[in-house]
Parts: sequence; C-alpha cells; structure tokens
Amino acid sequence: MAYRNKTYVCFDGDTDIHYYRLMQAWHQNDKSEFSFYNAHELNSARDTSQEESIKRQLRERLRSSKVLVVLIGENTRYLFKFVRWEMEQALALSLPIIGVNLNGLRQQDPERCPPIIREELALHISYNPAIMQHALENWPNAHASLRAERKTGPFYYNANVYRQLGL
Repeated sequence: MAYRNKTYVCFDGDTDIHYYRLMQAWHQNDKSEFSFYNAHELNSARDTSQEESIKRQLRERLRSSKVLVVLIGENTRYLFKFVRWEMEQALALSLPIIGVNLNGLRQQDPERCPPIIREELALHISYNPAIMQHALENWPNAHASLRAERKTGPFYYNANVYRQLGL
C-alpha cells in the first residue's frame, strides 16, 4: 500500500467548492498554521471523464490518504454518485473521518450529516482553520485508539478544546 500521508476532502462540488478553495488558501498563507497534504493534487479526475475512470482516480487518492474530511453543507447528505461513494470507500479502508459542519455546529448535525456516517466512528467539528488543524493532527491517533477499544458513533471536541484554540 502507498504511504498514507494525504488528506482527502470530499464535498458538494456544486455548492461548497468555495469552502474547499478557502482551505487551500489557508494552507498557502504563510501566516497561517493550517496545513494539509492534499490528496486531490495526486492525480486529475476531470468532470468529462467516464464515472468509472473518475472513481479509479479517486480510489488511488483515498488509498494514499490518512484521513477523510467531509465538508458537510446543506445538500451533502443527498449526494450519492461520488460523495457517498467516497465515504463508503473511506469506511472500507478504515480511514479516520472528520465531518466539518459548514454551518458552524461543533458536534454532529443530525439534519445535515450524511446517514452513512451518522453512527460511524467519526469526529464532528465546525469549519475553522484552528479546530481543523487540531483535528488533522490529533484525530487519526485518537481514531486508532477508539477503534481498538471497539468504540463507535459520533465524537466531538468539548468547549475547552475550542477555548484553548482561541475559538
């Protein structure tokens, strides 16, 4: 298996791409501590490609990823062709999942969370570079420990973690 050091971000490409682009800008900003190794830079999957060709490229990206970030917007729970498929693949690979609520909620949003990850071992946080960086640095190891203990279900950081990060 390829070395797993990438962050795979899945999102509604029609309505939430600007949140993904902002994450890229945070990463590029010299004054920001936000950093991630973007799995989407591994290869290109064009919108004009056939579905199976796109999924083959996405599978390769997922196999080199250490964590899946799901940007959870208003319509994410309804997307099956790629977004749900990406989550299914991540679950099959036992990738740690971080659900990022674009509406600012700091725990699982039962109205917006895709059903496929509602009961799965996943961390739910708000959309902010400080908490996202904290989660990217800490959730993979926490996920491994919790899995070893056979824990499941949604997790979230308490208010003290947000406070320590100045949020």
